[in-house]
Amino acid sequence: MTQGFARGVRLGVDVGQVRIGVAKCDPDGILASPVVTVARDRETGPDGTPKDMTELARLAAEHEAIELVVGLPVDLSGREGVAAGHIRAYVQRLAPVIAPLPIVLTDERMSTVVASRRLSERGVRGKRQRAVVDQAAAVEILQGWLNARRRQG
Repeated sequence: MTQGFARGVRLGVDVGQVRIGVAKCDPDGILASPVVTVARDRETGPDGTPKDMTELARLAAEHEAIELVVGLPVDLSGREGVAAGHIRAYVQRLAPVIAPLPIVLTDERMSTVVASRRLSERGVRGKRQRAVVDQAAAVEILQGWLNARRRQG
């Protein structure tokens, strides 16, 4: 891989209001692939941590992730709106749950639109598409971030 780019698995995360899509890359950071869709569960476990955050921490440990790459929704002009504020607040609550893993925010402009289009092109529609579109968006987020790191290096 490029100099200055640590080798290791990264998880891509697409945080939605209802579901959270999760993807991962290979240790060399070449290819992102879908992992799972997690229900956005604001209900807390016995330790007071929201169940979806506990599940993200479990997935990070299971896949031995070295970093989480979370999509930050910005508008087409690059400005952050209300949705970006929600993601920043979510990440702020998530950080202590997955510590010491770092969280990187990355522009996720159009990731869900692109993911939906690619799924449709493959014949995945309706309920089947809704079930996997969040994972596909997480793949788009992570793959875009990986590609940008390669271009920078």
